Amino acid sequence: MSDTATATAQQAAPIAQPFRFDSPEMPEGKHVGKFVVRLARTDRMIANVQVLKNGGETNLHTHHHLDGFWMVLKGHARFYGEGDVVVADLKEREGVLIPRHFKYWFESVGDDVLEILQVECADFSMPAGKPLEREDFTPLTNATRNITIIEGRVNEPAYGQRHKLNMG
Repeated sequence: MSDTATATAQQAAPIAQPFRFDSPEMPEGKHVGKFVVRLARTDRMIANVQVLKNGGETNLHTHHHLDGFWMVLKGHARFYGEGDVVVADLKEREGVLIPRHFKYWFESVGDDVLEILQVECADFSMPAGKPLEREDFTPLTNATRNITIIEGRVNEPAYGQRHKLNMG
């Protein structure tokens, strides 16, 4: 095997990613942002838990290269398609598959905090650190602009640390 082939094989070696989800402490009062706890990622898949309360997750958008699996762990979520048509009204242990090219947005419904598992799989390789592709159809919301990222992978040096993500 050549040195280049050996280096490529070593870079591509899979590793296990243990993770832990702890519910983040939510600020008192109205909170229009969200927390994203990063659980795992490969070049083709991501797994997060998004935590929000009081309103919308984002604007109407689609992903052309991602199929999304969403499952409510706690709370109540409502998913909408084009024209604000309800496509799924989900309580605990219920979910929805959002295929690529489907235009959607979702919100937390009621006063309880929403914890929702997000698993997305890409049809192409997504380098680490590169944001997920998306096409927006309505303006970004306050919730989309105010995101706190928490590293949930226990073998990452940044485990448990928080940082703000600015979407614009």
